[in-house]
Amino acid sequence: MTTLEFKDQVVDFSGSLKPFAYKLTKNSEDASDLIQETVYKALINADKFHKGTNLKAWLYTIMRNIFINNYRRNSKHGVVSDPTENLAILNSLRNSTHNNGLVNLHMEEVQKALQSLSEEFRIPFLLHYEGFKYHEIAEELDLPLGTVKSRIFFARKTLQKMIDRLI
Repeated sequence: MTTLEFKDQVVDFSGSLKPFAYKLTKNSEDASDLIQETVYKALINADKFHKGTNLKAWLYTIMRNIFINNYRRNSKHGVVSDPTENLAILNSLRNSTHNNGLVNLHMEEVQKALQSLSEEFRIPFLLHYEGFKYHEIAEELDLPLGTVKSRIFFARKTLQKMIDRLI
């Protein structure tokens, strides 16, 4: 398949992506953005498409992965919206003070638990905590992907046991 034929097929299939995009986003503008980003990623990564693979399924997979990544990215930001006209909810938050003493105490214990982990578990765990993907950590540490996943899993389980003992 030539590059031009591939581009034409991607554009042809883009119309059939709309129902799935809307099902994911529940918003027609966001669905259009998701379709546009999917087509863009497909065209940029045309070299990764293997001849004989179902192009429509490949596009659906790209769309699903983009949606999941965007959802994870947005959920970490903790966006607060205030539907009131004068932003009363957001303004009321400015006048309150919080006592972080208990939180700071717990964080000190978590930091001690983290430091007690051996370096082979702590480093991959902290990189994952900072938002790096498994394959990025594997490349950075020059380790197999499965090793990175298992070290993060074991670090998480060990920390969970340590923190449960403290509480």
